[in-house]
Amino acid sequence: MAERIDGKAVAADVVEKVKVAADALRDKTGTQTGLAVVIVGEDPASQVYVASKGRMAKQCGFHSEEHKLPEDTSEDDLVALVEKLNADPAIHGILVQLPLPGHIDEGRIIQTIAADKDVDGFHFINVGKLGTGETGTAFVPCTPAGSMLLIERALGRDLSGKTAVVVGRSNIVGKPMFNLLLAANATVTVAHSRTADLPALCRTADILVAAVGRPQMIKGDWVKPGAVVIDVGINRIPAPERGEGKTRLVGDVDYDEAEAAAGAITPVPGGVGPMTIAMLMANAVTSAYRVNGLEPPAF
Repeated sequence: MAERIDGKAVAADVVEKVKVAADALRDKTGTQTGLAVVIVGEDPASQVYVASKGRMAKQCGFHSEEHKLPEDTSEDDLVALVEKLNADPAIHGILVQLPLPGHIDEGRIIQTIAADKDVDGFHFINVGKLGTGETGTAFVPCTPAGSMLLIERALGRDLSGKTAVVVGRSNIVGKPMFNLLLAANATVTVAHSRTADLPALCRTADILVAAVGRPQMIKGDWVKPGAVVIDVGINRIPAPERGEGKTRLVGDVDYDEAEAAAGAITPVPGGVGPMTIAMLMANAVTSAYRVNGLEPPAF
């Protein structure tokens, strides 16, 4: 049976390091790390995410702001708010919760955020830095950053000689995951819906990252014996065994099958999920250190 990679425990360790770093920065410079989260509209899932990010920021000792705007907020008004936050020295990280209402151009909003406050890692400058191997100065998107930390905990920082397959080519997870693995010296293939014989390709992977958004798609016989399996997927499926109308969360990997073959595997929930908010906090305090001309700690 595979080792269960406990994302909750690793995330708690990251958050504790963030707290220590934030306290040390405040003691040394008087700077309190500031994080602003902007949400437009009443999307229930977004409301939950924003609330959890705000709570975590306060637990880390940050100055935390939540800007809740109505559904009909204009694109120009949202741009104006982001530009105001860009200019606010008390704010070191800006996060605009996605998705935005259909009348707002998400790309324009993301690129309006100052690159040095872009703690989501979506600005073209941060994307470009990551793509050219500048991992030390780029803000890396939080989910792949957290996934990479889990891989490092299992295999170490240098992945020389390891073969990795990333299933999924999104800008948010798949592509940055490719760049992080490549920077760690792994040999990486990105697979997607048009990849021929995907099961056979997955079986070549010492590191298999699933980020495709299809519940339990990756089966046990797709997993190379002893591989490290990182399941980024979060899917809700019917769970009639729990009662009428009940559901449960599963990943993109069939956990019960894959666990028998893998050397280490992340569960869903409790794997990559907790890492995302923890790495957001790490990015925010990193930004505050950089503003003060200090080297940020490693997480």
